[in-house]
Amino acid sequence: MRLLVVEDDPAIAEPLRTGLEREGFEIDLVTTGEAALDAAPADLVLLDLGLPDIDGGVVCRELRSRSSVPIIVVSARGDEIDRVSLLELGADDYVVKPFGFRELTARVRAVLRRAGTTEADTPAREVSRVGDLLVDRRTRKVSVAGDDIGLTPKEFELLAYLAADPGTVHTREHIISDVWDEHWWGSTKTLDVHIASLRKKLGASRIETVRGVGFTMPEQPEAT
Repeated sequence: MRLLVVEDDPAIAEPLRTGLEREGFEIDLVTTGEAALDAAPADLVLLDLGLPDIDGGVVCRELRSRSSVPIIVVSARGDEIDRVSLLELGADDYVVKPFGFRELTARVRAVLRRAGTTEADTPAREVSRVGDLLVDRRTRKVSVAGDDIGLTPKEFELLAYLAADPGTVHTREHIISDVWDEHWWGSTKTLDVHIASLRKKLGASRIETVRGVGFTMPEQPEAT
């Protein structure tokens, strides 16, 4: 998984590169907006706003006009206007300096999951198969034993999230953060409603509750 890090402060850039490489990412580090726009395609961009040549907001808008690559803006500017403006320009998330490295890596992985990006960004991973369940992120279609299943957009996102990593237990907090939004202020009961709806449409055994923790999709669900 290749990340493009656009950061001109070496005191931040080098530790960030080292830490992300330790997490298993390949890092392309550039220090200017021009270099960011000329860089090779990446799976995600970490973009500092305060660049020496081109404003980071301009870089963000230009990158978004060229592709759908996920963009996380990293900046010392923390006011609400900046946040809203950058999201409107096409940023997928926003991290304010100073930030914790664990928080940043969690956000990177969350944005990659929401974008459907995988370790190699391969078509094979765009389709998840769990038993006779098939989830196709490219066409947003779901089928069980060859029969198409109609889902709402959020039901699809939740199912795709669980099906991408069968057997893994996902906490309620992580699901809300990754499938809805890390800034979600609504009731977590909406998760239970969507889980119940998916069980009704797909079969109760497709999604298991792990009491006190969250939910998991068994790799081989029991027949219903």
